Amino acid sequence: MNGGEIIARVLKKYGVKHLFTLCGGHVSPIFVEAERAGIRVIDTRHEVNAVFAADAVSRLTGTPGVAVVTAGPGLTNTITAVKNAALAQSPLILFGGAAATILKGRGSLQDIDQLSIMRAVCKHSFTVSKVKELAPTVERAFYIAQEGVPGPVFVECPIDTLYGEELVRSWYGAKAKDQKPRYLQERIIQWYINYHAKNLFEGKDRVRFDAPIQKPKYPVHSAVHIQKTIGMLRKAQKPLMLVGSGALMNAVKASELATAVERLGIPVYLSGMGRGLLGKDHPLQMRHHRKEAIKESDLIILAGVPNDFRLDYGNHIGHRPFISVNRSREDLFKNKTPTLAIHADPQEFLIALSQQYQGNHRAWLETLRRRDTSRESNIDEQAALPVQTGMNPIRLFRELEPLLDDNSVLIADGGDFVATASYILRPRAPLTWLDPGVFGTLGVGAGFALGAKLVYPQKDVWIIYGDGSAGYSLMEYDTFKRFNLPVISVIGNDACWSQIARDQIDFLKSDCAMKLAFSDYQKVAQAFGGEGERVENIDDFKQAVQRAVQASRSGTPYIINAIIGKTDFRKGSISV
Repeated sequence: MNGGEIIARVLKKYGVKHLFTLCGGHVSPIFVEAERAGIRVIDTRHEVNAVFAADAVSRLTGTPGVAVVTAGPGLTNTITAVKNAALAQSPLILFGGAAATILKGRGSLQDIDQLSIMRAVCKHSFTVSKVKELAPTVERAFYIAQEGVPGPVFVECPIDTLYGEELVRSWYGAKAKDQKPRYLQERIIQWYINYHAKNLFEGKDRVRFDAPIQKPKYPVHSAVHIQKTIGMLRKAQKPLMLVGSGALMNAVKASELATAVERLGIPVYLSGMGRGLLGKDHPLQMRHHRKEAIKESDLIILAGVPNDFRLDYGNHIGHRPFISVNRSREDLFKNKTPTLAIHADPQEFLIALSQQYQGNHRAWLETLRRRDTSRESNIDEQAALPVQTGMNPIRLFRELEPLLDDNSVLIADGGDFVATASYILRPRAPLTWLDPGVFGTLGVGAGFALGAKLVYPQKDVWIIYGDGSAGYSLMEYDTFKRFNLPVISVIGNDACWSQIARDQIDFLKSDCAMKLAFSDYQKVAQAFGGEGERVENIDDFKQAVQRAVQASRSGTPYIINAIIGKTDFRKGSISV
């Protein structure tokens, strides 16, 4: 049994169904043995997308996603995705190859100090020096990735811990017992090689896989927290709830959380992984004028939402009373001390709270609904405005929204175009919206879509791309085609980095480094056996959407290259 088989058996034990990789000789035994164990291996065109895909699987299933990359540049290519997962509090396991244990620090191919790099971006990092350490290390990695505040864990696997003993000994140049070294120096070297190999492989055939899986621990609320919250809610006339990604750390309970939020009867704003929690048109969910609603509220509940830049570092809340519930103690107190701080899982807290409190805030709800309705009318007016080139992006999304099947997943990857989409497109169900999170990372699109389509093969998976962000991962259309994962992309093509250009042109009077081209991005899909088209007016766009859905459901990935014009819809929005 080689090291790759040991790892594969642990992955099966933990319910891993997909493994993402980009091949490399350092790590081949891991994905080869994973495939033999019945785990589906998906090889991507860039290592960063393997990690983005693993991240998506983690968020959508509750089981940490797994990626495997080779040593050196293979690993460093993943850093953005790993840090994105860390800041999004998403658990995943990243295996990285490394130089042989006997050669570390001696100038071997791709031999760098990987642990120092990964410690800066991971929740935890391990290195393995003996084959028998692989199983307990991987089991420990799964526990750490999920306990407390979830996050990515890196496991460094030197090449000689993964391949078979006989082959590794031949690499070492270890001589057979009947081949005696002739010189003292040769005898010393041979003794060291044999000693090192003995240590490396000792006990590998006694590895056990029957230990019970340790359930991850995380902070829990108390009955006192529930009673204090109920007391504050009963005094409030205008309570407001904000539910974010931190409340969706257990994907299995997403529907239970949705029922709890509905039962509580408190007006709610959803963000991040919380989007879609209440479906498309729930009367409790507000979509617009969040800042104004916060300032009119007399009690705010932050469920998995920190007071970071998205709430103006707590300035939106000001001196109003607020309850914060968060697994992260750092996020719990970030920038502002809550009136009631609850260091616990927000999901479980809200579920428990809903069993003892059901509110009725009809007048407050009506006030917020009227404001939402007014904003929707304003968006309609802006959607009707003409643009100089192509389609008005606001109208594009107004037309796309009713064409989306209720069985759809939306992947957000971009700046201005995607932010516009977030005002208009309505995720249909819990766990049907994926965005990068607080890191604001461009390039998540193809990797997230890859993971989402594997988790939800029967759903329509849409990437909403800006033309800038599309450039990071369109090559993965090759992966979509090879693995029969028919994803649909809508690329908002205005030949510009518009999110940055808006401020730069105003502040610095220059469009330096802002200009792109009205490129034929749809040809990328065609080059890999997919389909696509370029559209420049709304009627053609609506027809293209229908063709894209039909093609996708027939197994063909699709790109709609939508030529759009510029609007002032998001003028003044944050880009730094």
